[in-house]
Amino acid sequence: MNRDSKTKMMDSLLRLEKWIEKRDYKGYEPFDGLSSFLHPLTFGNAFLERLLQQLVRQSPVNLRPFLGVRPQDSTKGRGYMARGYLGMLRLTGNPSYGKRARACLDWLDEHKAPNYEHHSWGNHFDYASRGGQLKRHEPIIVWTSLIGQAFLDACEILGDPKYMDVAISACDWIMDLPREKTNSGTCLSYVAFNQSSVHNSNMLGAAMLARTGKMTGNSAYLDVAKEAMVYSCSRQLAGGGWYYAETPEHHWIDNFHTGYNLDSLKCYIENTGDSAFEGHLDRGFEFFINHFFKDDGTPKYYHNRVYPIDSQCAAQAIETLAHFSDRDERALPLALKVANWWIDNMQDASGYFYYRRYPFVTAKTPMLHWAQTTTYRALALLKWKLDDTGRENNET
Repeated sequence: MNRDSKTKMMDSLLRLEKWIEKRDYKGYEPFDGLSSFLHPLTFGNAFLERLLQQLVRQSPVNLRPFLGVRPQDSTKGRGYMARGYLGMLRLTGNPSYGKRARACLDWLDEHKAPNYEHHSWGNHFDYASRGGQLKRHEPIIVWTSLIGQAFLDACEILGDPKYMDVAISACDWIMDLPREKTNSGTCLSYVAFNQSSVHNSNMLGAAMLARTGKMTGNSAYLDVAKEAMVYSCSRQLAGGGWYYAETPEHHWIDNFHTGYNLDSLKCYIENTGDSAFEGHLDRGFEFFINHFFKDDGTPKYYHNRVYPIDSQCAAQAIETLAHFSDRDERALPLALKVANWWIDNMQDASGYFYYRRYPFVTAKTPMLHWAQTTTYRALALLKWKLDDTGRENNET
């Protein structure tokens, strides 16, 4: 990477960092529409809740200020910022990043889901989807696993054992989840109150268990992680992708959930030494790079359709490609191409990144976790990988 590209990426990171911190880590989210004062008019009806939520989410104009939806704290936003800060600490050596990471982690420790003994985290708003309704603060395995990884990062980078205590607590919450037991693996549930089988959440949970299991020597975590990977890998499609879930209404294949799957499977393999899934990982990554990007680096949403060009897809694609830089020589150049496209086309002059681009309009609503904190974490990781590659090249 040339000096101009390095300067451009660091400038983008610092402008984004300033924007987030100026707002005290508060912001909007795509699915926060049920925080509106109109929510009582849905009378708890799932269809009406989805209608209101999608109206707010899909509007190219930000309706939230007119509907009483205010910027709020976000557990997942703090989790991504903690990982981003730790990445910046490693990148720059500036101790202030360590302090900021600790502040985010302490906040997360204090704001775990209130109705559970073990550490877990959920959305700060009610949520409705085709899969059902979810009350605010009800934890899900996705956020619990992703935030749990931040505590593992902190344990390694900051060397503080208290963070491992939180990670173990999160794993114990995952171990208590319902599981779908089949002849080909076991699926960890998306939520605690009933069985909901989804591939990305299952694999994220398995990755969290595998990494913590290796660091602590807990064989029970490793056993459950393997069964979860058997479930999802045995259901990988012939072309290398995964449906969101096995139920017919969930038969789509999208960019960022595929990224979750690949990162999780790679994490599992690296922490267990289990080579049984190497072929699944290779096929999955090949599918990923061949189906989710245009030639200029534009991230596609679905494997067979470009629009909407989405901030979560861009950020997760950069992160996944950066993770795979030690495995495939095509990953880092493609990650840089996506990052350059993202910065050039979707970063506002004030520092934040736009939510989505449609064929004829760009939705510029400043989401927090969905666009800002995910991008911050991804660009910090990519910059580290690029600098590390440069150091290796200079040494040879």
